[in-house]
Amino acid sequence: MQNLVLFTSKDRDTLLKLRKGESKFGEHIQLISNLTNIYDDIANLDVDYVIFGISENIGNYANYTKTSTYKAWEATVKVLLNIQNNGFTNANRVLILGHLEYSEEGKIVNEKSSKKNIAKARTFVEVIDKDVTYLVSSIVKAGKTPIIIGGGHNNAYGNIKGLALATNDRVNIINFDAKTGFGAEEGRHCENGFSYTYAEGFLKNYFIFGLHESYISDKLLKTLKKVKSIKYNTYEALEVRNELDYTSELERSLNHISSKPFGIEIDCDAMENIPSSGETPTGFSMKQIRQFVNYFAQQDNSSYLHICEAIPTKKTETKVGKLITYLITDFIKAHGH
Repeated sequence: MQNLVLFTSKDRDTLLKLRKGESKFGEHIQLISNLTNIYDDIANLDVDYVIFGISENIGNYANYTKTSTYKAWEATVKVLLNIQNNGFTNANRVLILGHLEYSEEGKIVNEKSSKKNIAKARTFVEVIDKDVTYLVSSIVKAGKTPIIIGGGHNNAYGNIKGLALATNDRVNIINFDAKTGFGAEEGRHCENGFSYTYAEGFLKNYFIFGLHESYISDKLLKTLKKVKSIKYNTYEALEVRNELDYTSELERSLNHISSKPFGIEIDCDAMENIPSSGETPTGFSMKQIRQFVNYFAQQDNSSYLHICEAIPTKKTETKVGKLITYLITDFIKAHGH
């Protein structure tokens, strides 16, 4: 794959911060030095989880929104490698594959948002879709569980399609998000990955957890209410008006998606005061999100974890890296049990 940059032992050694008397996560992960065929290279590898990043922000630009989501992977791997390896974290069960990078195509985000440039960016997103689809499909077919980090929520498309192709069936999704991702099919971007996969027959049951009521159009709200395979709750109903109980809603959403292999989508826009493309001063706490990941990762049909839309800055990269690392390790701990 021309856009896949393998994570090497040199990369690992550069980022590792070793301390006497400690055993770091990065010392025990597995790596692939040369890639010939992804499926063949990982099928017989003694790991359970394959982590890869997506260093892109084209999907956000293609929707006229804030960019820099390409930085999340680097911020995460710096922290992940340096947590402790112990009986809780099980680093030896993890392969860090590398990341998808689109340096040349990504230059478009520096251009004025003209109709021509937006159309070109949406075409580039389709290229990313194909790469993500291929990676996720190959990893799942090989019997491993993908953990996908970074980029915009446009990458849900490749995750969903990849899982569907690997299982040869429509799949279900639980999406922790302030928005729907079910926007108009007007060319690919960060707000329509779910509507495209639904229209194309890859997505069956879809639950949106924690929608912000002020950020959904009336037209889209009416659409959601009409489609029986789509269910949702709102942040306001859960946390402001206390009309819904958080634990009960976890159970209700699980009932909607648990019958088939399902993916867990985490959009950082739903988290309070986390640097992201749609950063919000009012959102779910980190504790609630960790509980969410833990709950769904335990389920038998839980098939992947995707964390997206984070935008770390120089001041916040460690905070963002820690946040995503906690979610990765929560997923691994719960999924393994």
